[in-house]
Amino acid sequence: MTQEKQTFLIQSIGTVERQDGRVAVRVDADYRPALKGLETFSHVIVYWWASHYDMPECRELLVVPLPYAEEREAGVFACRAPVRPNLIMSTVCQIVEVDLEQGTVVINDIDAFDGTPIIDLKAYFPVMDRVREAHISPDLVGWPEWVPEEGMGLMEGEG
Repeated sequence: MTQEKQTFLIQSIGTVERQDGRVAVRVDADYRPALKGLETFSHVIVYWWASHYDMPECRELLVVPLPYAEEREAGVFACRAPVRPNLIMSTVCQIVEVDLEQGTVVINDIDAFDGTPIIDLKAYFPVMDRVREAHISPDLVGWPEWVPEEGMGLMEGEG
């Protein structure tokens, strides 16, 4: 039995800003009070909308080739592909600086384009956001265990 699909309204709260080698999340003026206290954390989870892929044909793709595993493919729920039914993406980012007045959260890097809409920010809580014994797909063997201090950098052809 197929259930009726629900529709939700998501509004952006800001955008990714890349300028002169600096990466920041610029929060719209209406939402800047929500940044209070974020400066006391080392990391933030940035939820963003993969707007470059907001086309019906991208939202219908359910299985995609894996760019990191030649001749392999996976369902979009088993990878971090920006094409998916709902284009919600998330990235854990190291906080470099928070400017409450200007509404900027300078971060080490993010795998999103300049101008990408931000839909939410959540302080990173290790007790909630970290898993003690996690494992990854064998397709990712050879990837680093941790994000390097300088960030992952954008994949070729992005941003």
